[in-house]
Amino acid sequence: MVPLSILDLVRITQETDARGALNNARDLARHAEGLGYRRIWVAEHHNMPGIASAATSIVIAHIAAGTSTIRVGAGGIMLPNHSPLVIAEQFGTLEALFPGRIDLGLGRAPGTDQRTLRALRRSPASADTFPQDVVELQALLGPPVPGQAVVAVPGAGSNVPIWILGSSLFGAMLAAELGLPYAFASHFAPDMLLPALETYRSRFKPSAQLERPYAMVGVNIIAAPTDAEARRLATTQQMSFTNIFRGARGVSRPPIDDIETYWTPTEKEQVMRMLARSIVGSPETVRDGIAALVAETAADELIVVSDVYDHALRLRSFELIAAAAQDVR
Repeated sequence: MVPLSILDLVRITQETDARGALNNARDLARHAEGLGYRRIWVAEHHNMPGIASAATSIVIAHIAAGTSTIRVGAGGIMLPNHSPLVIAEQFGTLEALFPGRIDLGLGRAPGTDQRTLRALRRSPASADTFPQDVVELQALLGPPVPGQAVVAVPGAGSNVPIWILGSSLFGAMLAAELGLPYAFASHFAPDMLLPALETYRSRFKPSAQLERPYAMVGVNIIAAPTDAEARRLATTQQMSFTNIFRGARGVSRPPIDDIETYWTPTEKEQVMRMLARSIVGSPETVRDGIAALVAETAADELIVVSDVYDHALRLRSFELIAAAAQDVR
């Protein structure tokens, strides 16, 4: 069975405030731990009313404190928003508190809009130094060398595993060059999935962290007892993506009976292109979808987004997904 992990969006909904979203994330992690999921990641987003994971390292600590074995990490930290030293200190601290359970996924996007980028005091050109910043961060998390003037405390010698995240060939090439595991964001950017995986695997150079390529594929999966119920639950995510194109990001909305009444034909085309690799349906549909995706991509691991509005139904979705994956042959 291909290992399963979770990317939790820490959604704020019409009925759940930020505290409720954070506690739901920790509750999901506890359930996922019992279901055999390998890791749960949260992502850095800023100025988004519907996502409560802006202070990503704090959210990771909150989730890790409520669990005992599942790996917890960032999927990801948007490194150009920060100095490598600050991230080394934050994740070194997390590793000291929760040894052997912390992952550090890195992306180069801002995780926000241009106005908020300026509020973060980030230069638009800071993404240009992303490769150098990754190397600097690796060094800060590694053992100190004689004469090293700046040391991350905690952090130095922790060797927190670093992942490169991507939705294009850039991340694939960087992960291959540095010999790092690679996670592709096909849950919202499916077009370049196969070329990126081929690039990563063909160019991979072994490193101290990783001997051979390791590719994780992001996928939206919404599971329910029937295909019809799953399709209805999926309207929450479809509305969220529609609102992105409208420039009207907000809190998560409950599912509706007929999504065609919500979006225009143009919006539908845009959203369905982004969600093209989603798997939505009954356990049998989910099983077949997982099997097809793994066969097509040879993924070493899947990281699942199950953007279901109701927390209890989201837990059920992840339970059905885990069961369906066990039946994949």
